[in-house]
Amino acid sequence: MDEKLVERLEKAVARLEVLSAGGLARGFAAEDGVDAALDPAIVAFEDLMATSLGRVSDAAGKIGDKVLEATKYLEEAFSVQKELLIEVKRTRKPDMERLAEFLKPLNEVIMKAIALTEGRRSDFFNHQKAVADSLSALAWIAYTGKDCGMSLPIAHVEESWQMAEFYNNKVLVEYRNKDSNHVEWAKALKELYIPGLRDYVKGFYPLGPVWGTTGKAAVSALLKAPGPAGPAPPPAPSASLISIDSRQTSSSRPKEGMSAVFQEISSSNVTAGLRKITDDMKTKHQKDRHGVVSAGEKAAHVSSPAFSKLGPPKLELQMGCKWVVENQIGKKNLVIDDCNSKQSVYVFGCKDSVLQIRGKVNNMTIDKCTKMGVVFKGVVAACEIVNCNSVEVQSQGSAPTISVDNTTGCQLYLSKESLEASITTAKSSEINVLVPVTDVDGDWGEHALPQQFVHTFKDGHFITTPVSHSGG
Repeated sequence: MDEKLVERLEKAVARLEVLSAGGLARGFAAEDGVDAALDPAIVAFEDLMATSLGRVSDAAGKIGDKVLEATKYLEEAFSVQKELLIEVKRTRKPDMERLAEFLKPLNEVIMKAIALTEGRRSDFFNHQKAVADSLSALAWIAYTGKDCGMSLPIAHVEESWQMAEFYNNKVLVEYRNKDSNHVEWAKALKELYIPGLRDYVKGFYPLGPVWGTTGKAAVSALLKAPGPAGPAPPPAPSASLISIDSRQTSSSRPKEGMSAVFQEISSSNVTAGLRKITDDMKTKHQKDRHGVVSAGEKAAHVSSPAFSKLGPPKLELQMGCKWVVENQIGKKNLVIDDCNSKQSVYVFGCKDSVLQIRGKVNNMTIDKCTKMGVVFKGVVAACEIVNCNSVEVQSQGSAPTISVDNTTGCQLYLSKESLEASITTAKSSEINVLVPVTDVDGDWGEHALPQQFVHTFKDGHFITTPVSHSGG
């Protein structure tokens, strides 16, 4: 590590200790006329941009325009965050309405990055998606206290990266044996956030931004950093990614992690339209899992899932034992963080969303979802994926049984603890299982499960063997 950087960090820590011993509640709150160039927190953020962010930019320059364009928005977002940090020290703490206006420049950059992932997918969609989802980590600056509905800044950065890592891992898998530049870019992106931004926040703002005790009120006309060079950026959607609602606090709604900050889940008619999980909906109780397949089976059962009757979005705990996540569309930061091994999770009718389950649950069912990502800590009994299309499911702990039924396109990421899982598939195609490669950090080995079989009659009974996959 550079000696100057070490010296800067030591000075910053020393000043923190002095301020803490002196009982100054506002910590790094800047006095009038403070020079941002001498502020250890700002200097450290500039060093983070020069080193960690610089490595991402260098790798992007070796790949091509699409990845470079997404990386430019990454650079712009960090530049805007730096300007916001400077303004925080010169500004009085705003109310919720003014805080949303204050953060508007950051929100606009994030929305432009998200716009790159919409429409027709490019060959570098996973790169673009990893960048767009990772930028939500910068919203740690919106933390105003335990009642604001957000996780603490350090936890917020970690949670946000876990969502982005879903796509960042796909870049590592796709290019690990093809192009080292892509691998370098993905690893540098992770290091920018973990440990980069996380450790920065831990060192300077563990309890959120420190607003000035004097100074001007927060305004939306914040000086923005220069945008990416080249063609004009795509128009940003009118919707706001950073949604702050002063009327509802974390004490009056279920714990939702990042979704409490970025995406306001409708709370009206919370008990209407809930779909009950009946025994016949569970894979283990379906009669067609074993024995003779009925010739009269309805064709509608094997068709692609439809979303013709959408109800209101829901994320709630019912009867204290079942988490229900329904009809979430385009929600990238859904979190269930208050669960236990006696509860179940039922995910139904969600599309283009990502759900993180931060505790171990009894069982989990994912039903009629499209382009859905689910990351879970572990299950006691089973994880069932039914009637889905293009889903990705990642186990971070143990999962004794995983069943995939009537599903097209499923990526299963297994942790070391779940490698002995029993995986059952029925009427499904394009099923890939990714397992960690031994002693290689962040690297995955991909295995395709057979979807075609050969049946031969011999010695009075049929012998069934899978059709082997060829090619790389």
